[in-house]
Amino acid sequence: MLYEKLDVWKRSRQLTIEVYKTMGQCRDYGFKDQITRSALSAPSNIAEGCERLSLKERIRFFDIAKGSIGEFKTQTSIGIEIGYINKQSGDRWLKEASELAKMLASLMQKYRLSV
Repeated sequence: MLYEKLDVWKRSRQLTIEVYKTMGQCRDYGFKDQITRSALSAPSNIAEGCERLSLKERIRFFDIAKGSIGEFKTQTSIGIEIGYINKQSGDRWLKEASELAKMLASLMQKYRLSV
């Protein structure tokens, strides 16, 4: 599978695992559900995009993944502020999410040049 070879997929998958493990004890189920969904959406949409035959569709799913990363960053910053997420972990997540967004932007640009 193409997506399993992509660093952006590997790293977003690892971030999602960390988020699920960290948020497992959160009692605010609405918040926990939202942040885990946005984290899970990134590697899922990368994988789905890679399974599409059309380059336009592939780019579209990468764009959705990038949007999910933005959503995740917003939720993480709020989670830090309200005390749901440890600042050290949250800052690490924000940094990784920013890197993932850059990686996806580069990947989309590469595919756009191919279209």
